[in-house]
Amino acid sequence: MIILAAQLAAAVALLLWSTRLIRTGVERAFMPELKLGLKSLSGNTLSAAAGGGLAAMVMQSATAVALISAGFAISGMLAPHSALALVLGAELGSALMARVLILPVETVLPFALLIGVIAFFKASTRKMKQIGRIIVGLALVFISLGMIREATMPIGENAIIQSIATYFRDDLISAYVLGAVLTWAMHSSLAAVLTFATFATTGIIAAPVAAALVVGANLGGAFIPFALLWSAERPARLLALGNLLARGTLTVVFLAILLSGRIDLALFGATAGEQAIALHIMLNATLLLLALPLVKLIIQAAGTALPRHSDEESGSLSALDTDALDHPPLALACAQRELLRMSETVQAILVPVMHLFRTWDPEQARMIERREDEIDRMHFETKIYVSRLREHDLHPDQDKKTLEIVAMANSLEDAADRIAVTLVALAKKMSDEALSFSDEGLADIAHFHDQIVTNGQLALSVMTTGDAEAARQLVAEKDRIRIEEQKLQERHLKRLQQGATASIETSNIHQETLRVLKQINAAVSYVAYPIAKETGDLLDSRLVRPRSVGGSG
Repeated sequence: MIILAAQLAAAVALLLWSTRLIRTGVERAFMPELKLGLKSLSGNTLSAAAGGGLAAMVMQSATAVALISAGFAISGMLAPHSALALVLGAELGSALMARVLILPVETVLPFALLIGVIAFFKASTRKMKQIGRIIVGLALVFISLGMIREATMPIGENAIIQSIATYFRDDLISAYVLGAVLTWAMHSSLAAVLTFATFATTGIIAAPVAAALVVGANLGGAFIPFALLWSAERPARLLALGNLLARGTLTVVFLAILLSGRIDLALFGATAGEQAIALHIMLNATLLLLALPLVKLIIQAAGTALPRHSDEESGSLSALDTDALDHPPLALACAQRELLRMSETVQAILVPVMHLFRTWDPEQARMIERREDEIDRMHFETKIYVSRLREHDLHPDQDKKTLEIVAMANSLEDAADRIAVTLVALAKKMSDEALSFSDEGLADIAHFHDQIVTNGQLALSVMTTGDAEAARQLVAEKDRIRIEEQKLQERHLKRLQQGATASIETSNIHQETLRVLKQINAAVSYVAYPIAKETGDLLDSRLVRPRSVGGSG
């Protein structure tokens, strides 16, 4: 029994890892295009919902779409109710993907794995490599579901498991709560629903229990972005709370219908697993139909219930533990955590700064300035902390690490200065002089800003995981952004040649904004350089070969 339980746990773990593998591949290969597509489809609630659904199917995660939508809401690119439409569509897209992933495709799995692995290892481009990752992830999802079926069949014959399943058949409320808790623990509603459906297919749980678990999974799935975004800016919290209110209300209604016995689950499919998936789709489709016309009212209700968090950050918070200075490895870890806090705060002011170019908001500008002051404090304290650490006898590797930490802290502080001083000043100048970018110019800058934000998120990932591949990608992105900035400058010059009035009036500000965004990207990308250099992915010079003084080779 212990071996079977371990096999089941391993199969569920593989399912979680596989869905994450797909999401990682999509994010690394297509995130800028995905964000641009979502923004372009968000002109009305119906197209926003469709875009959210497609994005969730591609990314295998409605939560990922919710986080992207929250970023749009924070930056002012989308109103919270439009972002909520994206999330509602994403949940339906995720439910439809669950139906796709239970299709019988066992015969093609070996070919998919071969193609995916070959593409990953032999790819000549980064995108093709990530496409290989995605194909491997999809194949592993189907394999993990097969492993779950194989593990649950003998487990279902156990007397203890049968008694537990019988108990839940008589207590659907507990099954509903358990479904929500397990989904929260797995941090993936898609993986949870697939697991419950597989349990039902093998007969380990009855159809009504599977239905209650799936309904609970929808509640637990709404709690995931709610928890992740609760410390974010108010627009993101409005989005998360609105989604939780709408989804939580409907899951209670569906649970009540299940308890009343007025629904015949046999109408949803031939097997209990198919019935669970079909009910999941029906719940999300119903929510979309009912809530989509009411997204503004839902956000208003969330605003009424939502407490206003103070934007003031506690200046006493710090990861720099002075008691750890006598233990260099621990002290270095403390300094690294403080760097991560700096990077998170830089990202927190980078995301909303674009909103100031659309509509000047004095309170938001003050928030950015306050957080930049906090970054200045962290930067100063980190340098002092590292200088005190260097008074100890350090191993050469530790000594090298201290220099890297200071260099990264300098780079992050520089990025914060460019955001809070230069970009805010440019936005203020536009407001004071009643200027506005041309539609094409604003679209160029907004898309460029999106790419910088995405690279900022990648930088956070590099600092958290130390992943060499992600570090290499971030360094490559620095060069790509440099080329992209040149292209955007050329586009702007062409608009000037055509005599566009808005482009002429804002020419200096437009070009300076592009230049500063490129510099911010270079600053946040620096966190990848120590890793890339250590792995041999970083050249000492861009020159073809060094030349001696005087120009002779």
